[in-house]
Formats: sequence, C-alpha cells, structure tokens
Amino acid sequence: MHELERSGGVAKEKAILVRVILPGQFEGDDPLDEITGLAKTAGTRIASGLTQRREKPDVATYLGKGKVEELKNLVAHHEADLVIFDNDLHPGQTRNLEKAVEVKVLDRTELILDIFATSAQTYESRLAVELAQLEYSLPRLKQMWSHLSRIKAGIGMRGPGEKQLEEDRRIVEKRIHELKVEMKTIEKRKERLVASRRDRLTVSLVGYTNAGKSTLMNSLTKAGVLAQDKLFATLDTRTRRWQLPSWGPVLLSDTVGFIRDLPHGLVASFKATLEEARQADLLLHIADAANPAVLEQISAVYKVLQEIGIEEKQTLLVLNKADRLTDAAELAKITNRYPNAVNISARTGEGIDRLHQSVSEALSRSFLDLDVETSVANGRLLAYLAAHGEVLSREYLEDRVVVHVRLPARHVGPVYGQGTTVRHHQGALLAVPGEEEELPAVMEDVA
Repeated sequence: MHELERSGGVAKEKAILVRVILPGQFEGDDPLDEITGLAKTAGTRIASGLTQRREKPDVATYLGKGKVEELKNLVAHHEADLVIFDNDLHPGQTRNLEKAVEVKVLDRTELILDIFATSAQTYESRLAVELAQLEYSLPRLKQMWSHLSRIKAGIGMRGPGEKQLEEDRRIVEKRIHELKVEMKTIEKRKERLVASRRDRLTVSLVGYTNAGKSTLMNSLTKAGVLAQDKLFATLDTRTRRWQLPSWGPVLLSDTVGFIRDLPHGLVASFKATLEEARQADLLLHIADAANPAVLEQISAVYKVLQEIGIEEKQTLLVLNKADRLTDAAELAKITNRYPNAVNISARTGEGIDRLHQSVSEALSRSFLDLDVETSVANGRLLAYLAAHGEVLSREYLEDRVVVHVRLPARHVGPVYGQGTTVRHHQGALLAVPGEEEELPAVMEDVA
C-alpha cells in the first residue's frame, strides 16, 4: 500500500463507500447520497459504493460475509485507500474489516469528526472537536496501535506493547479531563454572555446541515458570513442585528448544522456553541425543501433539539430552496404534514416578506401588551419596565403614571407595590391595587 496522503482531512484518498440499510431507515433514490456528500466535504475521491439490506448488523463485520468479500474485491479493483461506512461500527468490527480488506476503515462518526476538525475555526470549536475525538478514540486505542504497527511496520514500530498502550490511555484520559474543565469554563462564560442579552429579542437559526441557514442569515442581515454549498460549513455561532420590519431590531444567530445520527460526543462538546439556541425567544428551523429526504431531515433536527433539551421551545419551520421544487405535489407533501411552515428561497428572496410577518406574529405570542398604572415614586418598577420591555407611551396623572409597555412574557410575574394596577392593553385586569397576582413568567426584580 502506498503512503496515505493527508492534508487536514481525509484528503487525496480514494474511498469505497458502504452502507448497511436496516429496517425503518430512509433509503431514497440514492442510499449513499448523504455519505457521498460527507466524503466529498472531507476531500475524498469516491471510487465506488456498496449497499446491503439486513435485519440486523453482523456481529463481527457489520456486513455479511459475502458482502465483505465483494468489498475486498472492490478495494483491490479500484486500488482504494480506505473504506467509509455510513454506519457506526464497534472497535472490533472495524478491526475485523481492516484485516479483511487490508485498508483503513472509517465509520460515520469518525468521518464527521474529521470534517469538524478541519472546519473548526475558533478556539472554542477546536476544543469541542478535540474532546469529541478523544472520547471517540479512547476505547479504540488498541485497534489504533495494531493499525499503526501493521501499516508502518519497521524498526521501532514492531509490537508497541501493553505498557505503551496503558501510557497512552492515561495521557488521553488526562487530556479529556483537562478539556472538560476548560469547556465547562467556556460554557459558563457563554451562558453569561447570552444572559447579558436577555433584554434583547433573540432568534436562532437551526436546521439540517447545508439547509441554507448561513445564506438566509446573509439575506436577512447582510452579515457576510461564510455560506458554502457543503456540509458543516458553519461550526461557530454568529450573532447579528436583524431589523425586523414592523417590529424592530432583534438578534439573529446562526448555529452549527445538525445531521441524522449526530455523534453524542459532538452534541455534548458543542453545548456552549448551542447556548444561543437554548436561550433564544424563537427558533427558525430551516429545512431544505428540495432535498428528497427533507421529512427525515426535519425529524432528525427535532431529535437533536430533544437531546439538548429545547424541543418545546417555540419553533417556526421554514422551507428553504422552495424555488427548486418544480413539482407542486412534492411541496404539498411537506406542507400537508407541516401546514404552518413558511416557504422561502434565501437565494432569490422569494417568500422573505411572509417570513417577516410569520416571525413577527410568533414573537408577539411571547409578549404581553400591558398598561401598568403605578405611583411616579415607584422608580424600581418603572426602571424594570424600561430595561426589559418596549415602553410605547407614558401618561402622567398627578402623582400617578400609566405606562403602556410591550413586555416579554418571561419578564412578567408577581407584581408588587401598593397601588399598582396591571391590565392588558385591551382592558382585561391582571392585577389590582394592593394585590399581587401570578402572571405567565417571572418578574424577579420587582418588589
């Protein structure tokens, strides 16, 4: 075997793609479509592909014996450098497959980690990727040693031995501990940063990788962020000011794209990066309407949102790239399942006005339009309303003041202060003088 060429990712290598399709999994017209996109993003040349339908994976090699032999022949015929599985393999299965086909074998998680490693730009994202990679590699150290001794056999590399393996394991465990401590510090810093913006409305873009989130952000904010037609072009959260028509300025954040079977280690490692989405007033779930697997991709995103504990947050589904759908029946198939979705094209601007209206309506549901009557001496309450809400008008009546304010529901709660009256702007009484009443959220600072 010739020396594998590497330049950042799995670059310059020729690969055979493999997928075992299990019951209930989406196939589509091309079962290898997504892994092909991942491999190309990593810089790999695709030589050929192989699929197999099975009720369950083979314990030893994931593929059946006949398919393993077919894979071995494909590798030899194409002089491939590696095999990439669109499945997650156990360390033993990877080792057995490498022995059988005599080239390096990567599974889906390792490929995604490799892409993340080459795409990470900030200190925070690089730490997150390193942590995920080390946690992935820890149970595979023995296999990595055997692979190293076989591929690069020679003086000084024959039989590294258990002593070296144990030493490496301790080094990896120590580094994992150091990274977790550092990531915890970053998470707390990120939480403080996001919390400092709580007086501003925040909207976060989430969605499947390559659904067009960065393109939409550029369209809405003229931010000039990187927008490429490849998977995981964005790994770092970017926040920009968005002047929402008929509403006012809000903060719009772009986030890392999701993917089906996203490695759990990455979800945990990128917790700090996803803090913007966790704290947002509204999530815009961007989906690629032109992708044949769009319904499966939407479900995969909701699954990841559930994993990070924000599946119940108010979410507006946005069907991007709708202009690429020439068959109205295909779009109807999506909108029949998600009738409240908004159809747009971030590239052409089609549907952006409807998106503005839908976002404004969604944000309005998170607000209360209130008339707060209190004493002009109640400076603490008046300062709170000015800091956390949008004061639309003030009317002074001798020693009283009526403040018409649009206040986020999360900032409305028990109202204290003798002589304070709170009404919906339409007239419904929420609190009466001398009383306190539990409202939708919390107004901790008012006493």
